[in-house]
Amino acid sequence: MAFKLPNLPYKHHELEPHIDSWTMEIHHGKHHAGYTKKLNAAIDATDLADKSIEDILKNLDMNNAAVRNNGGGYYNHSLFWSIMSPNGGGTPSGDLAKAINEACGSFDGFKEKFAKAAGTRFGSGWAWLCVHPGGKVEVCSSPNQDNPLMPGVGCGGTPILGIDVWEHAYYLNYQNKRPDYVQAFFNVVNWDEVARLYKANS
Repeated sequence: MAFKLPNLPYKHHELEPHIDSWTMEIHHGKHHAGYTKKLNAAIDATDLADKSIEDILKNLDMNNAAVRNNGGGYYNHSLFWSIMSPNGGGTPSGDLAKAINEACGSFDGFKEKFAKAAGTRFGSGWAWLCVHPGGKVEVCSSPNQDNPLMPGVGCGGTPILGIDVWEHAYYLNYQNKRPDYVQAFFNVVNWDEVARLYKANS
């Protein structure tokens, strides 16, 4: 079964002023659509064609550049859209907040650690909050379209929050000011969805 480009759970303009409409249109409609199309071409008529994206990435041959790049791009962006909301921002609560506090000292400590992971990722890549079995969380980053589901990448575990720091994610609005984009991102994080992912994967 071919993978499909997921619909956005909000309109292109609804994350403004933090993420602008034009960036959203290009990012989702061109970049994510391109990864989806190329992933389907890469797995067509192979033993990967009937597997979930998670299974593909967890058991990935890291030398398979087409599946690595496009499978990662498909998964990463699908997660990215889902953990943002026009009604986002604020702080996490419950078990997720407790896990973040245990790992980072406080929510502010988490924001500082996450912003550093995003800001110091050289070139293109992602910063992540991942959960391990048992509920421990960890912050890390990965290059290009790699993610922690892949063998030997980042902090392992399951990503429950990620930020795209490829220039196409922010350059139209923020130019070279990546730290400003990262700080703006916190205003649209859908902590309810992150908490749901935390519970489902811990």
